[in-house]
Amino acid sequence: MTADNEIEIKEAFQRAQKGHNNKAKLVASLNSRYNKLEDKTLFHEEFVHYLKYAMIVYKREPAVENVIEFVVRFATSFQSPPKTEEEEEAEEEEEDAEDDHPFLSFIFNFLLESHKANSHAVRFRVCQLINKLLGSMAENAQIDDDLFDRIHQAMLVRVTDKFPNVRIQAALAMTRLQQPKDPDCPTINAYMLILDNDSNAEVRRAVLSCIAMSPRTLPKVLARTRDIKENVRKLAYQVLADKVHIKALTIAQRVSLLQQGLHDTSEAVREVVCSRVLPSWMLRLDGNVIELLHRLDVENCAQTALDTLKAIFKGTPTEELLQNRAQLDNRKLIPVETLSCENVLYWRALYEFIKAKGEDGDEILEQVLPDAATYADYLYGYLKAVPLLSEEQRADFTQLELVMTKEFIAQQLIHLIGCLDTNEEGGRKRVLAVLQEMLALPQTPSSLVSLLMEKLLTLVPDDHRRIQTVAELISDLREPINEASQPVDENMSRRQQVQLAEVKVSILEAKQTLEDCITTQDFSRAADLKDSITELENRRNQIIQDIAESSQPADKETRTEKNDPETLLRCLTMCAELLKQMSIKTRIGPTISALMSSLVLPSIANAHPAVRNMAVLCLGTCTLHSKELARTHMVLLLQIAQLDEVKIRISALRAIIDLLLLFGFQLLSDPAATPTVLHSQSPDRQEEDAPVAEENTAQSILVMLSEFLDSELSDLRTETAEGLAKLMYNGRISSAKMFSRLVLLWYNPVTEGDTRLRHCLGVFFQLYARESRVHQEVVEEGFLPTVRTLMNAPATSPLAEVDINNVVELLVELTRPSALIKASANTEEVCVHDYLAVRMCGEMLKDPTAPEVRLYAKTLSNLELSRDETVRKDLQMLLQQLVQVVKDRVCLRALEKMIHQLVDSKEQAELLSASALQPVDVNADEVATDDPSKSAKRAKRGQRKVCTAKGGKKSSRRAESSEESDGENVPESVPVVRPSRRAKTAALEKTKLDLNTLINQEANVS
Repeated sequence: MTADNEIEIKEAFQRAQKGHNNKAKLVASLNSRYNKLEDKTLFHEEFVHYLKYAMIVYKREPAVENVIEFVVRFATSFQSPPKTEEEEEAEEEEEDAEDDHPFLSFIFNFLLESHKANSHAVRFRVCQLINKLLGSMAENAQIDDDLFDRIHQAMLVRVTDKFPNVRIQAALAMTRLQQPKDPDCPTINAYMLILDNDSNAEVRRAVLSCIAMSPRTLPKVLARTRDIKENVRKLAYQVLADKVHIKALTIAQRVSLLQQGLHDTSEAVREVVCSRVLPSWMLRLDGNVIELLHRLDVENCAQTALDTLKAIFKGTPTEELLQNRAQLDNRKLIPVETLSCENVLYWRALYEFIKAKGEDGDEILEQVLPDAATYADYLYGYLKAVPLLSEEQRADFTQLELVMTKEFIAQQLIHLIGCLDTNEEGGRKRVLAVLQEMLALPQTPSSLVSLLMEKLLTLVPDDHRRIQTVAELISDLREPINEASQPVDENMSRRQQVQLAEVKVSILEAKQTLEDCITTQDFSRAADLKDSITELENRRNQIIQDIAESSQPADKETRTEKNDPETLLRCLTMCAELLKQMSIKTRIGPTISALMSSLVLPSIANAHPAVRNMAVLCLGTCTLHSKELARTHMVLLLQIAQLDEVKIRISALRAIIDLLLLFGFQLLSDPAATPTVLHSQSPDRQEEDAPVAEENTAQSILVMLSEFLDSELSDLRTETAEGLAKLMYNGRISSAKMFSRLVLLWYNPVTEGDTRLRHCLGVFFQLYARESRVHQEVVEEGFLPTVRTLMNAPATSPLAEVDINNVVELLVELTRPSALIKASANTEEVCVHDYLAVRMCGEMLKDPTAPEVRLYAKTLSNLELSRDETVRKDLQMLLQQLVQVVKDRVCLRALEKMIHQLVDSKEQAELLSASALQPVDVNADEVATDDPSKSAKRAKRGQRKVCTAKGGKKSSRRAESSEESDGENVPESVPVVRPSRRAKTAALEKTKLDLNTLINQEANVS
């Protein structure tokens, strides 16, 4: 760069604003000018003078950004180029180290002196310049310790600035000031504080992008994967994928990341987990999927592992998925000796993934799936090998862990039955037979019974055949056949042989005597002898038969009923799975009735809690199939819900809620008992008393449920709240008091840790109130009781900590007419907010000095009131009465503002009605064009508070569109020719900021 090419500072700043200028040439030219100067002070002052013009602009204008970029490049151009390691070592050996360049030090000093300026634009530009200056320095660059400390202190102050953009630039500026190995590093402490507490999502994103990973910061970054903002969660997963090795995470952290990321509500976050996190982990594990499963502990998080595998399979070609077929033998099965939790889960996920493709996956399945009969025998052989541990063996953790692993593998193998081709009759029959044999095996673990039953019932589509099959299985389990053999009695056998010999001798003697009588023609005696010979022969045959039977041991079949807890639990589990799979339309037949009387009902009184719980589940499921059965056992379920253990009480409570949802509270009126009680009464009296009895029973159930809401047992409390929400949403209950209880429970600090309860009620409130106007009326009725409860809560109550304003805002939003999913077709219908306004005015008139009066007065202005003239007059009258009695100034201002709104809206309604009745006037356009801004403003005010209706929505949308155009005083649009690209570019250039005007204006003034 020659001397002729040297430029003035002002010219450099003017040319730097243009993006097309070569900033390297500008920097080199100005650098050459700077180096020739002996006294740098004037240059420094002039440079800063022109820099200030850019620093007072807060908006990210292209011209200003170009100037900032030019300043950074010029300031860092004085740094020496990066040095090699040998040069650095040689420099360290030198005693006198060179100081920082004077211009760079001057710029830093100027910026640090300016960081406390009152203007947020100056503070923003200071932090931005420091950020860019530090970022543009070489990796091995060094600065003075004092300067380092001053920058550090200044940026620590600025990360607490009121403006988010200032905080962002300050956080980015401290990126190179971090010291991860220092446990007390103030930068990292500030970063962690920001991640936890900063309310602006972009500030949190900025910190995430620059924070150094260490054992201290990792938990904070992991916490941001649960951030409320989608962009923060997305960046947190990207940072973890790029900066954190899978081995640096614990098993629980890996599982949590995948579980939350793969089920995130945002598609973008799920995409980042699949496209960034999983490939990053696979790359660090050399692409070994089985090794990845080892890192996840699949036995305790099988579902998360399955979701992970399916996400990996989606991004993998089909040919690569089948590369691991070498693990299978010639029967297309994994050899038993190589079975492990990881590879069996891998094959299950692969089979299910391919099967989910439908017809496209059938051909691939044929290559990897065995036939049904072969697989059934394979599964049966593995299950028979699972050992049955005694109580002593269960105490040995090694043996217990081995059996649990085998159970997990068996569970995955059973799941694979769903992927088999069971259309062929022989294979399906073999699978059915094997499933029945496995259910009958005593060593089959109880944890697998439910899954085996599910697969068995899937293969049997007919309900009656299902019932018959399960009844036979339960009978064989409960009353097994025992064969008892008796030994041969030798004394009895010898006696029988002697008797046989005596009879044979008697027969021979009788036959000889008969021949003699025939010879002597004594026929009468011969006839007697013949009869005696027949009797002896019959006796001989009987003795021979007895000898034959006694010579073989007799096997006797006996049935003994088993009532041990294990057998009962297995039978009840099978029964519960059957009732769950049955169609709700299938009526209870004699077989199910027999199971109820012989198995389910006796087990409810069993001493073993697990047996009782399963019996309650069976009873609750069975009563869903029969209204008569439900009515009979409802009292029993109510007793169990109040008296048994927590888990069993919850099961009974679920059954009661399901019955009320299905049959309603009419189930509680007993038609069999009612006639006997009311027989002597008149028919009219009977009709009156029957609903009263039903109402009393329903009231007692609601009282019980209300008591459960106050329970110290969080599970019971949550289940009750969820059940009440279901009943209210489905219209089985309509109670403002109960709704108020649920709102108070949702806000109660005691339930802060109950995530399921908070989530359930949060969703319920929105769905319930938006469903219909009737539901909004229930919310409106519960408004005042809720507020009273919170206002009157004693200081020791947790409800005293609740923000009442927040509660009121929620109830107002829930009752807002525009929130309804389907607006009411009746436009003349009075809105819910009208009733709410009248109620609040009435409360304020009762006691104008009460503390809640200010709350009510503030809430009135947030209501959507209807256009009904009568309601507005009544409300205006009430407000005028309030103005006379209320003394609080804040309340008076709010009430007067409300009165003015009502008056203005009344005038607007009159104008609208007058214009609607006027005939069409050709001069109307001229009148309208006289002052379009006034008419627009009036339309805006008149449409502020409107009850929602189909017509009202359309008109409000038109009003909004007109307001947007009139806001900038833009005339009504007319058809114009579309401008060319050059015209658009020229118009865009006019809107850009140009610093030259400011610079020249300052020069003229001076």
